[in-house]
Amino acid sequence: MLRAAYMAQELLTTFSQEIKGVLLEPSETNGTYIIYINDTILFDRRDFSRFPEIKELKQLVRDVVAPEKHLGHSDRQ
Repeated sequence: MLRAAYMAQELLTTFSQEIKGVLLEPSETNGTYIIYINDTILFDRRDFSRFPEIKELKQLVRDVVAPEKHLGHSDRQ
């Protein structure tokens, strides 16, 4: 839960004008870690066999909510 809370805080800070909230929902299945925007899955730990890096997660969210937004050091090179 600590990693999810950190990532939620990073997303809320980075996208303060674009997103209005982040929901952290505990799962009954251990190891579940799925990032959604509305009903679209952006990242599922089962598919990648790992957690996302924060840079990667910010890019995935940006591509949906604000494609024109520059992420500074988190942006693709």
